[in-house]
Amino acid sequence: MEKYIDAFVSAFSGSVNWTWKSIIFDVPWYTNYFWGLVVISLAVWILEILFPWRKDQSIFRKDFWLDAFYMFFNFFMFAIAISGFYNLLEALFSDLGITSKSLAIVDISSYPMWLQLLLFFIVLDFVQWFTHILLHKYHFLWNFHKVHHSVKEMGFAAHLRYHWMENILYKPLKVFGVMILGGFEPEQAYVVHFLAIAIGHLNHSNIKITYGPLKYIFNNPVMHLYHHVKALPEGRYGINFGISLSLWDYIFKTNYVPEDSGTIELGFPGDEKFPHDFVHQELYGFGKPKDEQ
Repeated sequence: MEKYIDAFVSAFSGSVNWTWKSIIFDVPWYTNYFWGLVVISLAVWILEILFPWRKDQSIFRKDFWLDAFYMFFNFFMFAIAISGFYNLLEALFSDLGITSKSLAIVDISSYPMWLQLLLFFIVLDFVQWFTHILLHKYHFLWNFHKVHHSVKEMGFAAHLRYHWMENILYKPLKVFGVMILGGFEPEQAYVVHFLAIAIGHLNHSNIKITYGPLKYIFNNPVMHLYHHVKALPEGRYGINFGISLSLWDYIFKTNYVPEDSGTIELGFPGDEKFPHDFVHQELYGFGKPKDEQ
């Protein structure tokens, strides 16, 4: 038992220490996720201000500050709070004989670094795409995912407005993705990390980008805006599930972009009863939601 307590405490204290060191610039710049998030956010926000797609949308759009808080809560505060539990699970799996190589399909550690990063990016993006589908398909998971879809005006910070339960679901499945690759996570994985943040911020931004022919590979703001449309096509529980890549949606026929005006209504049926404050949104999904009563 002492071993598990030590694993929990060491992970928690390590996360707190690393975050603080990041804030005071006491870590290598390329691994500074705190200020990296700030810089990427400011860069995309400036692009929104200079090249707005929906020109009638305010610079400080609806729920701007709520979403800004969500960014730091989900990326740092909750990540710190949950880090000890993940380390505890790792210790338990180790004692059960389950290692990072247990599910290995291929070991990429001997590949060129560019190929390692590319495969790492592709596999993790597919895992997240599949997880995203689960969040829409299953009712009890959708109740948590509604927090993200409660956005009524799209902007970069909406990228990280999501219920804390999504962290609980996404993280183990992303670890599963790493295990498929022989349990190997490239030392330069920070490249993938920052790329994913930038793409995610752009996809939620008030900027009209489609990338031309590359739209069939990379997700984009026009495609993702329709993911948030309030009135879904008949018979669909969701569309355009891509995270960084649109590729999966085109392969599995979950794509849908009928026009690109950017004027569609966002949300979901019954969202007028959905909580507007952080606390009640974070408690949402436990018990019978008001919008279903």
